[in-house]
Amino acid sequence: MYIYCCLRKKSKCGYLLENMDTQEGKFRFKISFWVATLIMLVAVSNSAVLGGDENSESLVDTAFYSVNHGVYGLGDMENDEWTMVQKKGNQFVVNGQPFYVNGFNTYWLMVFSVDQSTRGKVSEVFQQASSVGLTLCRTWAFNDGQWRALQKSPSVYDEDVFKALDFVVSEAKKYKIRLILSFVNNWQAYGGKAQYVKWGKAAGLNLTSDDDFFSHPTLKSYYKAHVKTVLNRVNTLTNITYKDDPTIFAWELMNEPRCESDTSGDRLQAWIEEMAVYVKSIDPRHLVEIGLEGFYGPSTPNRAQFNPNTYAQQVGTDFIRNHLALGVDFASVHIYADSWISQSISDKHLEFIKSWMQSHIDDSEKFLDMPVLFGEFGVSAKDPGFNSSFRDTLISTVYKTLLNSTKQGGSGGGSLLWQLFPEGTDYMDDGYAVVLSKSPSTSNIMSLQSTRLMTFNSLCSRKCHWGCKKKHALEAFLLHDEL
Repeated sequence: MYIYCCLRKKSKCGYLLENMDTQEGKFRFKISFWVATLIMLVAVSNSAVLGGDENSESLVDTAFYSVNHGVYGLGDMENDEWTMVQKKGNQFVVNGQPFYVNGFNTYWLMVFSVDQSTRGKVSEVFQQASSVGLTLCRTWAFNDGQWRALQKSPSVYDEDVFKALDFVVSEAKKYKIRLILSFVNNWQAYGGKAQYVKWGKAAGLNLTSDDDFFSHPTLKSYYKAHVKTVLNRVNTLTNITYKDDPTIFAWELMNEPRCESDTSGDRLQAWIEEMAVYVKSIDPRHLVEIGLEGFYGPSTPNRAQFNPNTYAQQVGTDFIRNHLALGVDFASVHIYADSWISQSISDKHLEFIKSWMQSHIDDSEKFLDMPVLFGEFGVSAKDPGFNSSFRDTLISTVYKTLLNSTKQGGSGGGSLLWQLFPEGTDYMDDGYAVVLSKSPSTSNIMSLQSTRLMTFNSLCSRKCHWGCKKKHALEAFLLHDEL
């Protein structure tokens, strides 16, 4: 989403966290998880004997609360090798098993890692995310021509900032969290395509629009050079080249690309096709996604009814056409009812969210044969009528819609909350920040979703397609109305 806040230098505020991830703790968690899972399976399979659904649901609750406060240990449960995430049909998979994700956005991790006084906040947000079972974080691998710029000018980098990105990747792995790294911004925050145009003008190019980013050969060469530099970067902390690091879930071509100067979508489509193939030519192993908001365009007029407004058809994007481009592995969609429908809190937001999500899940299954990741969703505390209860309801609506897909092994690959913050970073908040330590009800909802998805990922291999004996037990656990 568009970032309204600006970076401001912060005085020393970081602090070291004690490492809670002890071997003893892991061992206790493994036992509690499998006991809880056994309770859940037995509860549902014997529900008729126990007196029906009510008693079964009570035991499922017991199973959930047994693991709710230690769910992040699930990543060590099988001692699986840390391997690349792949795509098979409409599912993400790891080691041949489905990998449905629950995750978050924290865009500023790299710039906070530059300064030792704020680096501790990066560790803190990963620790808190891990404590509620979040397994995927989306963040920026760009900062172009700004304060603490990664790329100071085309192909000229600040090594200290690159080392900060190295730290982010290394620290994510420590907490068993994978990363989506985005290459550039559509918006002016952190430089974006506007900065590339400024560089081009400074080099004497005749440029008339920020959208020249998508078509001018020189600007495209600047972008490709940045992509190549990031992919071939050798992490100074792990000695692993980025393009070989399983910690990286996927590469994102751009945050929320739009090309309003060409409503036909041809200009942006050509850029997507060129750049997706370019990334794959250097790194064929990692997944690639576009970073789209999900608006339907001219190629599918029958789907325009699902757009939040008529303006959405005029920004040069085209959900289905864009995602048919060679090299694109999964679909990306964002959800901002308070920006697209109305700013004032309303139940209409929830109805839109369900319709918006289901249409994209259906299209990803029927037309694209790929997973869809809802890469940003949230609600702003600055909205008229906002309260934390509505935020919890909105998050639950997103999660329930995804669970309806998960229980069928469907294309709803997961969702990433915008955005997760640790305490003491309020000055960066655009209104959407969630601080888990201050939001226990939201924390519980996120933890339950993580538990359900991890249970499915661990207990039912992709081959079973819900034909296995675990089907009914898992369905009850996944869909039990606790959210």
